[in-house]
Amino acid sequence: MAFLRLCSKSEIFHREGHTWVCTSGLPSDICINTEEMSFNLHKFPLLSRSGLLEKLIEEYSNGEGSSLNLRLDDIPGGAKAFELISKFCYGVRMELTAYNIVSVRCAAEYLRMTEDYGDGNLVMQAEAFLNEVLGNWSDSVRALEACEEVMPQAEELHIVSRCIESLATKASTDPSLFSRPSSGRETRPSPEDSGLWNGISTATKTQHTGEDWWYQDVSFLSLLLYRRLILAIESRGLRPETIAASVVHYARRYLPLMNRQSSFDDVNSTVTNMPNTCEADQRALLEEIVGLLPNKKGVTSTKFLIRLLRIAMVLHTSPSCRENLEMRVGAQLDQASLVDLLIPNMGYSETLYDVDCVQRILDHFMLVQQAAALATPPGIAEEGQIMKGSPDSLTPITMVANLIDGFLAELASDVNFKLPKFEALAASIPDYARPVDDGLYHAIDVYMKTHHWIADGEREQLCRLMNCQKLSLEASTHVAQNERLPLRVIVQVLFFEQLRLRTSISGWFFVSDNLENS
Repeated sequence: MAFLRLCSKSEIFHREGHTWVCTSGLPSDICINTEEMSFNLHKFPLLSRSGLLEKLIEEYSNGEGSSLNLRLDDIPGGAKAFELISKFCYGVRMELTAYNIVSVRCAAEYLRMTEDYGDGNLVMQAEAFLNEVLGNWSDSVRALEACEEVMPQAEELHIVSRCIESLATKASTDPSLFSRPSSGRETRPSPEDSGLWNGISTATKTQHTGEDWWYQDVSFLSLLLYRRLILAIESRGLRPETIAASVVHYARRYLPLMNRQSSFDDVNSTVTNMPNTCEADQRALLEEIVGLLPNKKGVTSTKFLIRLLRIAMVLHTSPSCRENLEMRVGAQLDQASLVDLLIPNMGYSETLYDVDCVQRILDHFMLVQQAAALATPPGIAEEGQIMKGSPDSLTPITMVANLIDGFLAELASDVNFKLPKFEALAASIPDYARPVDDGLYHAIDVYMKTHHWIADGEREQLCRLMNCQKLSLEASTHVAQNERLPLRVIVQVLFFEQLRLRTSISGWFFVSDNLENS
């Protein structure tokens, strides 16, 4: 860490409780109070270096030799900063570091310690050292953190923006091109980085050598500063994947719910035990994190986005935040798994999982697919190809069809799962997206088994969702023996199976005749 030693005199200050006393041998003629501390000092060393103190001493002095009592509650950095200021005025040895340079620089500006009050005054020396600090990654992070304590003054002196500029430039540059020593942070190992082998820990310290080398350091910043830094880095054209990974790292650090299993008991206890102020802070944090995630499809994992969506429901974030997450998930729904879609129901619906949320996500996925099909030039994909589809173009929608069929089968055993919602979800998938309807048939069968009281007309309506010609031999055999299905459906499946068998036999005889003629 960078440091600068100023002045050379030995220590002449000592502390007595909440009072700093100068032991120069002369009686004190001024007492300066800031926060809970008092400084018994002398007028001349102070007014010779500070324009503000010179003005205050002249204004409030009652006469030569009289003692003066002043309050400086507005000084940036408070008592700690004024202690260093006092040492500088007396020429006592002091040390500037990345931790205190910001408060000292702001305090020097506040006290008007410019070159008008002595050559090599504190404003000039602090400014020169600040420039040195900004040349180093870790020191720049420390200086930016220190700005939190004196934010109004640091903003006015453009120290915050300079720190962010420095860090943004370095984050978007090869770290080998500048000095980047360890930040000295102590971090807890993640579960992925630790393990046990025969009772011996195999945890190792993670060495960040790729694009993620700066994630850990900036994760200690407050949300306000982190947001400004990410926007500055993004403006320099850094890859969206890198930006997203940093935001994910930050979210996992400050959103406790990110690292908890989403069981109903855990969610309920979390909401119950969370103070209102804490819940409000978490809600604001999550909404900011969602806003920082790059919009590019695929740069943020679907699993993480759904996890954020679950937390957004727990924390009752704004509707626009939840809608944003649902649209992001919908755009890349083909990358989700069945477990991801089992979102606990936070509303007043009776179903165990949130069917309405999954329906909205699926609707957005279909809109994205339709927009992509319309945007495809006619010379590349004809109308028939769009409807029937090639294996490559149908891969995402086929994966989503299988996913939704699995979701329907999972929820079919819920007695509160209403038939209209089942039908709406199943019908959202176009017929061409399902090469085989076995998954949908399984969901329908489970639903009929659980909801055994539904009328025959509703059973007929439910079975119209599947295409009997697209059932495999195994599924067709099961249909033929399924007493829960309407008789018409069983006859239809047997008819198509017989048709398929006749076609196979005819083809076999045709081949045999050709072989005999040869």
